[in-house]
Amino acid sequence: MSNPAQAGFTLNNAVVDTPPRPSSTVLLLRDGHDGKSGLEVLMQRRHEHNDVLANAYVFPGGKVDKADGDIEMMSRLDLPAATIHARMADNDLDERGAAVYFAAACREIFEEAGLLLAVRGDGSPVDAQDAERAMQWLRQGLSFAEVLERFDLTMQASALVPWTRWITPRMPMVMSKRFDVRFFLARTPTGQTAIHDNHEAVESVWLAPRAALARYQAREMMLAAPQLMSLIELARHASVDAAMHADAVHWPRLIEPHPFEHEGNRAVAYPGDPLHAIAERVMPGPTRLVFRDGRFEPFGDFSERLLD
Repeated sequence: MSNPAQAGFTLNNAVVDTPPRPSSTVLLLRDGHDGKSGLEVLMQRRHEHNDVLANAYVFPGGKVDKADGDIEMMSRLDLPAATIHARMADNDLDERGAAVYFAAACREIFEEAGLLLAVRGDGSPVDAQDAERAMQWLRQGLSFAEVLERFDLTMQASALVPWTRWITPRMPMVMSKRFDVRFFLARTPTGQTAIHDNHEAVESVWLAPRAALARYQAREMMLAAPQLMSLIELARHASVDAAMHADAVHWPRLIEPHPFEHEGNRAVAYPGDPLHAIAERVMPGPTRLVFRDGRFEPFGDFSERLLD
């Protein structure tokens, strides 16, 4: 295909025995500017040379770095670790471990999308000029913690809503690595503009979830299963407030996909499916996807199954 964003994934057949890598992903939301399209989410197309999800549209995020847990980063969060731990509601993490995911989320959306989810030392909001100056320092070699210190900024952990937790199975469908990813929701900072680095990401686009699903159905974009399922859920909300309020009252949901074979194709089941160990649904949409022709599809009619 002439457009790499329309290409399909290559199915992975190797078992990965290394532990899943801790990661944070943020669904940055805004209400549509025309007042009619409802909420929109920021998606970025990954560079074709990336070793993970090349050419796919993803939400900003990445691996947790060791430095995310340093005292300099922990001291720049606007919530104490105990409060963050309570919001994560995850018995697999201690207080510091939970706070590290929040710090990584704030760092990643700045590094990948140029958005500072932070306030100044006096509590006033960060504007576009602040974000641009901070990005210049980052590109000159300062660490994110050093950028925060230089501009006396506090990360807004309070603005992040823990949403879902995805753990890659031992035989990943379309990757050769495993990840333990915490997905967060966040309202896009007012007055700032999302960018991409032209290195890991080559395109940034704001899309209404249903518009993104329509593009996927038309084979105009590549989506991995977690992104596809997240868009299906977001499509049920008419506004940012509705999405964040609905999910703020639920504990973050654990999703461990279960791969299986179906009529010669690899498929994956989610909680609530008869083939999954967990009988209770934890998210709307189809409970299983089949990998066919380089992409994930629900069983049955595509349009009906995606938004049923």
